[in-house]
Amino acid sequence: MSTLTIYPSSLRGAVRIPASKSHTIRALLIATLADGTSNLGNPLNSGDTQSCVRACQAFGADIAISGAHWRVRGNAGNVQVPATPIDVGNSGTTLYFAMATAALAHAPITITGDYQIQRRPATALLTALNDLGARATALHGNGCAPVEICGPLRGGTTTLACPTSQYLSSLLINCPLAVGASEIVVPLLNEKPYVEMTLEWLARQNTVLVNDNFGCLRIPGGQQYQAFSRDIPADFSSATFFLVAAAITGGDVTLNGLDMTDSQGDKAVVAMLQAMGAKIEIAADSIRVRGGDLQGCELDLNATPDALPALAVAGCFARGETRLVNVAQARIKETDRIAVMCTELAALGAAIEELPDGLIIKESALRGGTVVSHDDHRVVMALAVAGLRAAGPVTINGADALHITFPNFAELLQALGAQYRIG
Repeated sequence: MSTLTIYPSSLRGAVRIPASKSHTIRALLIATLADGTSNLGNPLNSGDTQSCVRACQAFGADIAISGAHWRVRGNAGNVQVPATPIDVGNSGTTLYFAMATAALAHAPITITGDYQIQRRPATALLTALNDLGARATALHGNGCAPVEICGPLRGGTTTLACPTSQYLSSLLINCPLAVGASEIVVPLLNEKPYVEMTLEWLARQNTVLVNDNFGCLRIPGGQQYQAFSRDIPADFSSATFFLVAAAITGGDVTLNGLDMTDSQGDKAVVAMLQAMGAKIEIAADSIRVRGGDLQGCELDLNATPDALPALAVAGCFARGETRLVNVAQARIKETDRIAVMCTELAALGAAIEELPDGLIIKESALRGGTVVSHDDHRVVMALAVAGLRAAGPVTINGADALHITFPNFAELLQALGAQYRIG
């Protein structure tokens, strides 16, 4: 699929949302470091999670994939040193998490990825790993992958500003297995719910740590992980595109598999769309969305940066003005999503402008046309949703990026009545 064309469509029906990428990757890393064989039910099978599978195998995990059941025999914290560099593909989460896992080994490990990964900043995490006793360097001297990491991770004290929460989650997962205790001082933390998700996984492992209101975390070393069995929850980040699609088209859509008690931060999008006027009913295992008369408002996306592309589209069909703010870290994802969404929605006729930390969107009559994904899966999905309400077909070049997190996105849209063509 090199291009995806979406035609103006109305949506009705029910679909099941795929599993959470964030949960799947945490499950894989903890299972890899655990003693024994873990069982993952219904994990996400996508480009990013397969990148994580390969990294975990390189670290010594034995992973067997059988449909919706994945079995992981862990290395009990004895991280192997692969003979060749670990390639994390397009997975930023895998890059950052694997950096601290590599620091548990006793010989150098090189980690690299695709061209987008090689632009993502890692200096702060490299510095923290050095503070905690490892040797961590960017091989090109630019603070980005490829990186070379050599342990052991001994513990100590570090100060780690986290424009992305993945820096802190990386240390939280791996520092319990360090030789000694670690203290992490955190002067800046974006995307706090993702760290809360990591802490929930560690609590299931009975990991000992002290969390001083996320400003300082103290983690004793010498701990262990044990094998576990868990079904992976559905993904609110992926669901966001269907929530917005139903809201802007006046559809009647039920999304199955979503649990509002789960730790995922992007469940906050439900309340955001309700605040804009969408009619939403929440059940124990599903969410029903019916389109309403949407009204623009100001939304703080610091905790939910992945929602920016979809909510930018929602803003085009809301009366008045929508402001997406406090989300400067959206500029350091797979793309600069603030700039990219401004450019591509403007190409479809949106009245939109950039802020340093977000976007201002006014109600707009979008036209059909051709736009570009910038090789970003969330940009593809957001522009596809825009096509559902545009005046004519919207063609997205570079739609192959969907495989990163949501390979069957177009098929699920079609199941709700959307018309599309791939080419």
